[in-house]
Amino acid sequence: MTEHPLAKTLNAVASALERIAPRKPSNPTLTDGDAYVWHPEAPELFPVENVNRVPLSLLKGIDRQAKTLLENTRQHANGYPANNVLLWGARGTGKSSLIKAVHAVVNEDELGNDNLVLVEIHREDIPTLPKLLYILRGAKRQCLLFCDDLSFEGDDDSYKALKAVLEGGLEGRPPNVLFYATSNRRHLMARDMIENESETNIHRGETTEEKVSLSDRFGLWLGFHHIDQDTFLEIVEAYAEDLNIDIPVKELRALATEWALTRGARSGRVAWQFIQNQAGRLGITNKSSC
Repeated sequence: MTEHPLAKTLNAVASALERIAPRKPSNPTLTDGDAYVWHPEAPELFPVENVNRVPLSLLKGIDRQAKTLLENTRQHANGYPANNVLLWGARGTGKSSLIKAVHAVVNEDELGNDNLVLVEIHREDIPTLPKLLYILRGAKRQCLLFCDDLSFEGDDDSYKALKAVLEGGLEGRPPNVLFYATSNRRHLMARDMIENESETNIHRGETTEEKVSLSDRFGLWLGFHHIDQDTFLEIVEAYAEDLNIDIPVKELRALATEWALTRGARSGRVAWQFIQNQAGRLGITNKSSC
């Protein structure tokens, strides 16, 4: 029997609509691993087999921040109330490294919890947060949503999507999701931008105030600051011991001090870069990364 021309047209239209229709987000059980990266174009959560991190014991000079973040994270992993956290401060001081290290400790601690999933969302994907929350809401594991180097420029309104995580709209933040962010800016936008926009006119000032108040919605603020010489050398020695770098302490300290002077900074990142240089010279393979 010959197909009616109208039927062929309708079938073609239906096929075209199916091709261009947005894919429904998957609703995973998150059993492929303990860490994932959000890819909104799929949309899908891609498992990370080997997380780029260092052990918590190697993060020196941030004991207070580590203790606070560890306690808060354990509460969330065990299903108890906990706060969203903003880790702010100087570059290279261990903000993102601390989040990843704490995640590992909580999943490997004496409780044998293994219930916490680390999900990274990139800064440019913040507008897709509602879609990601829809997926994570159906997961059966506790989720730690993590965004590195979060900040907003003057004409950027993607901060509005973040409010769905911090305080929520009608649905509110899923009870199994907590949000950790790192930033070089305490208020998530540059101070000169805050002052310039506030002086322009009342409407832009109100917008600026809304962005500044966004950081107030984080229940915990953890500040990270430049470290002194002794702490810097302590970090260097800890990394050297971890990688079995056999250089006399006096010589190691002298080399590290010279390295920091050439970089014009002392930080955990600079210490790690120095150790990478020494390990490469000695033909030593990394056991961890930073």
